[in-house]
Amino acid sequence: MGAYSYQALDVQGKKIKGVLEADTDRDARQQLRAKQLKPISISSKKSGSAANTSQFSLWRGQKLSTAQLSLFSRQLASLVQSGMPLDEALHICARQTTQHRVQRLVSELRSRVLEGRTLAQAMSEHPLAFNRMYCAMVKAGEIAGHLGEVLERLAIHTETGHQSQQKLQNALVYPLVLFGVSVAVVMLLMSFVVPRLVSLFSASDRVLPPLTRALITVSEFLTSTGFLVLILSLVAMWMGFLFWLRQPGQRQKWHRLLLKIPGLNSYWRQVDSTRFASTLSILLNSGVPLLDALRIASQVLDNVALQEQADNVAAKVQEGAGFSRSLAQSAAFPPLLVQMAANGEANGTLAEQLGYAASNQERELNLRMATLMTLLEPLTIVIMGGVVTLIMLAVLLPVFDINSLI
Repeated sequence: MGAYSYQALDVQGKKIKGVLEADTDRDARQQLRAKQLKPISISSKKSGSAANTSQFSLWRGQKLSTAQLSLFSRQLASLVQSGMPLDEALHICARQTTQHRVQRLVSELRSRVLEGRTLAQAMSEHPLAFNRMYCAMVKAGEIAGHLGEVLERLAIHTETGHQSQQKLQNALVYPLVLFGVSVAVVMLLMSFVVPRLVSLFSASDRVLPPLTRALITVSEFLTSTGFLVLILSLVAMWMGFLFWLRQPGQRQKWHRLLLKIPGLNSYWRQVDSTRFASTLSILLNSGVPLLDALRIASQVLDNVALQEQADNVAAKVQEGAGFSRSLAQSAAFPPLLVQMAANGEANGTLAEQLGYAASNQERELNLRMATLMTLLEPLTIVIMGGVVTLIMLAVLLPVFDINSLI
């Protein structure tokens, strides 16, 4: 049985799209007619279909949002824990969603399961929707017979990440709006108000104050083609920088540089070490062996230099060294994480201790971000207020001496 994407007309002549499961193309058309739908087009989404290989590969590259992945994990976990067979649970999840691409993805997973593959194998065919950590945990849950519990843990992990992302976005809304409005006001003053005053000042032979001359120069630049050239140059530089990062070894150099910048280096280390510890904790709790968990957890790190350090830790563990000692020798992770890992190894509670370390570091990060957001709002007001004050002073200084100018 395979997944089929279709377009059809209902009894009122309205075009609708959807996904259904059928053995053949003919069976799919019969199902549509039974629902009083008139088929327009039907295409198979089976990976073995040569006619749809390129289209399917393109669709496979699409990524589920954090909210979609969290909802799917929660629904599937609830159904599996209730004792429902996996194929039926996937079928219900596909019917529950109203989003076409999510429905297609879940139907494809069910088709692979009905073909005899495990859920982890089916998910591994969609690497952008289900990352390596997700697939490894599902695989461990299937082997241990605790798939429902593992999916529940994944749902909680995904929801926590989604909530943190939402908090950051909500905290940035007001400063970004304030900054955007301030920049718009300054641009309005420089592009429309100042040029009207320039005509008054230029009629006088008196030497204008340096601040006023600077303001006139900036205003003329903003209203000329030079400003457009500057914007295009900045865009070209940014595109060139992105192209440079794609070259072999350049991303590694850039990430190493980030780890040397005072202030930013501790932030990047803490962000990645929190993700590393949290991922390790989840994998170990799900029954994944330590060495495999280390190799998988290293892939979730954003910084390539730190990713190398995590790979070195995995290599040392493979050679027989202790995890906490290998972690300490790398000198790339916070001392708290190293100490908690050592306690976990000594007490046989490594997964729990790593979870505590991740929670503590996440709380510290949230506190730091909250402090930064609190300071960002008044700082934006002060900076933009200073810019507007300079503009007003530049305009008013010649006006104070208007009698001598005329």
